[in-house]
Amino acid sequence: MKSFFTLLLISILSHNLSAIELQKAKTYNKTHSIENWMMSEKLDGIRAYWDGKQLLSKNGNIINAPKWFVKDFPNFKLDGELWTKRNDFENIQSIVLDKTPSKHWKEITYNIFEVPYEKGDFIKRLKKIKEWQKVNKNKYIKIIEQIKCKDNKHLESYLEKLIKLKAEGIMIKNPSLEYFVGRSSNILKVKKFLDSEAEVIGINYNKDKQNKFKSLVLKLENNVVFNLGNGFTAEQRINHPKIGDIVTFKYYNLTRFGKPKFASFLRIRKKE
Repeated sequence: MKSFFTLLLISILSHNLSAIELQKAKTYNKTHSIENWMMSEKLDGIRAYWDGKQLLSKNGNIINAPKWFVKDFPNFKLDGELWTKRNDFENIQSIVLDKTPSKHWKEITYNIFEVPYEKGDFIKRLKKIKEWQKVNKNKYIKIIEQIKCKDNKHLESYLEKLIKLKAEGIMIKNPSLEYFVGRSSNILKVKKFLDSEAEVIGINYNKDKQNKFKSLVLKLENNVVFNLGNGFTAEQRINHPKIGDIVTFKYYNLTRFGKPKFASFLRIRKKE
């Protein structure tokens, strides 16, 4: 009979083996040299990794997609975004992260931006899914358009165009490299604002206004604490995030104390 510690070790090792190493982007600034890189729209959906058999979240958890959604997917690995349309994140999140898949998965498409572990540069890797899709024509799989970036001016122009369409931003990638994992300056996210996540550790109320919601007390990963009171709708001020929730917010740079400037609430981040 195995001891408790042996079982615990097996559990830990199994967990580590199931962990997914993904490519992660750094934030673009104008010092980066991005001529002839490939740029594409950054979709505001749920990132999903197809391991050839099932969809997994960026944290390695199984995404409960319906069998009919994935039954004709390829037998090779894919990385992409489960998405519906622009400015629809809350709806996407509610569909994709529901433990019991619903008929609303018919609204979802799997938008591919990488073919992990295939040999060759970025263009060659993407060619594999493009050739597969030409033959199979799977209506739930889309391939995100990639555009060669001429220079910083071209990048800014493309960003402005997408922002007007209510897109989240741009991803730009060095196409000359073999596949790699981890956070790298060879993949950059480009936005008009920054965003981050923090844990709700407290709630502030207006004592002179019948105890109405005023702001959240948030703690960042680096333990910096600040108040967030902007960006909430009237409904969100009534049904506001609770202590322990993880919220996403946008901001414009940091103060000298490390607190986000002009922070504004975006959404509650459900566990993936």
